[in-house]
Amino acid sequence: MNKDVKAAFKDGLVLVIITLIAGLALGAVYQLTKEPIAQQKELALAESCRAVFPDEEGFVQATSFTPCDHALSEQLKTQLAGEGITVGNIYNAVSADGNTAGYAIEVTSSEGYGGDIKLMCGISSEGVLRGVSILEISETAGLGMRAESVLAPQIHNMNVTEITFTKTGKTAENEIDAISGATITTTAFTNIVNAALDVYGEISSVKGGA
Repeated sequence: MNKDVKAAFKDGLVLVIITLIAGLALGAVYQLTKEPIAQQKELALAESCRAVFPDEEGFVQATSFTPCDHALSEQLKTQLAGEGITVGNIYNAVSADGNTAGYAIEVTSSEGYGGDIKLMCGISSEGVLRGVSILEISETAGLGMRAESVLAPQIHNMNVTEITFTKTGKTAENEIDAISGATITTTAFTNIVNAALDVYGEISSVKGGA
């Protein structure tokens, strides 16, 4: 084996060893951080549920309405997918007497100006919008990022089956005022809330027919 071949072999062996060590280190870091990250996500979800149902006793994941069990109708899922909407976990908000006070519904829109917008929408058992908690948003500062301060307060305690937005000042009970200069963000927000209302409608229909 000449010197050039030996050098190349040595260099290759060093690279393999470095890659192996780096891979092991990354794996170790992942194992160390996986559980804390999962706990933080669970905490964030719990806090978002509490934000829309601050007076309720606790929250239980409504396993009969998770996306993986096909409880949502194919028609609704197709409709929401066409709007860039994904429904995540759904939680029962449980009152002190053990009854279901409403539902916390996790919904994501991929149609935000800066990417995904994910909200936790709270809807009471009577169909009243209790509010929304923003889980994920990356809109333009000073425009779409004002969704929490401008859009979210407007839907609090609305008793409607659908909302819409206006740029000229709301005149109907199901309208909200758009964020000036942020029509895309407002549209995504509106679609998310309407998706949550649609999901609530299906839950009510199933429970009513049970």
